[in-house]
Order: sequence, then structure tokens, then C-alpha cells
Amino acid sequence: MGALTERRRTCGAHCAGLCTDEGLARVLAADWGLLHWRARRGLGDAGLAEHAVQETLLRAWRSCSLFDARRGSVRTWLLAIERNVIIDIARARAARPFDIAWDEIGDTGGPPIADPDFADGLIDGLLVAELLSRLPSAQREAVVEVILRDRAYREVAADFGVPVGTVKTRVHYALRSLRQLPRGA
Repeated sequence: MGALTERRRTCGAHCAGLCTDEGLARVLAADWGLLHWRARRGLGDAGLAEHAVQETLLRAWRSCSLFDARRGSVRTWLLAIERNVIIDIARARAARPFDIAWDEIGDTGGPPIADPDFADGLIDGLLVAELLSRLPSAQREAVVEVILRDRAYREVAADFGVPVGTVKTRVHYALRSLRQLPRGA
């Protein structure tokens, strides 16, 4: 009997399905691209992104029996695990000295100082991206342009080809929707 089959028997009622060959293949086919994109976006490195996806799937496989479908889908569960993996990798990168070749050392004579707020900025960016993904596209685009890019309503309205009041309404309803989300969302 294979290791995956043996593991499946120990999972119990709350199984994410990652402990079977079919379940793992299904998750890889459906979610690998999203997991890799988020990791690449959060870490800025393709190699680290691949490592983050592998670590995410390994952690999910190990805790397959802890999955609770009442709290969300397998994809949502994987994204939560990946968020923790990305944070762990970012913190590890910020804590370790950089590998620098001799010819890359400038006048300062030392390695660059890691930004202590790197992990916090990464977490904030991931949170904003996740919250924005919950909005309808018209509202999301208006919020990105007006709030995140700090553009005037009039400019955004001209770019979108809609009245200024429409852009203001989209931003208003988007912010209202975001305020009504649960605090843990």
C-alpha cells in the first residue's frame, strides 16, 4: 500500500483531499498558477516563489486532516497557508546577511542594511491585494486609481470615460463594502 493511500486512511472526515494522488493533482491543476503568482508578487523572486509554493503544498499535505470546509474552500485554505509561508520567507530574508560578491561592495565597505519594515510592507501589500480582489472590477479600478495612485476624481473619470459622480460613487461603495468586512478578513 502506498504512502498516500496510508495517509488517506488517517485523515478522517475533515480532509482537504491533498493526501491522494487525484486530490493533489486537482489542486496543482487548479491553484498552482495562483499560488505561484502571489508568491512571486510578494517575494519578487521566481526561485523563492517556487520554494514558497512547494512549502505551502507540503504544509497543506501535512495538515490535510485539519481542513474544515465550513471555514472556506480548499483554495482559501491554501492561500492562508501560503500567506504564512511568504511571511516566514520574508522575515528570514530580512534577518539574514546578504550574499555579496567583492566587486559589488561599494564605498561603504559593507552589505546593504535590510529594511526592518520589509515583512510589514509585504503583509500590508498582500492584505490590500486580497481585499481589492473582493470588489467588483469597476469599484476596484476606481479605488486603485483614486486612493492608491492618489489621482484626482476628474482625471480618473476622463480616463474611464464616465462622469465624475460615477467615479465618486464607485469609490464610496467600494470603501463601504470594505468597511463591512469582518475584522479577520
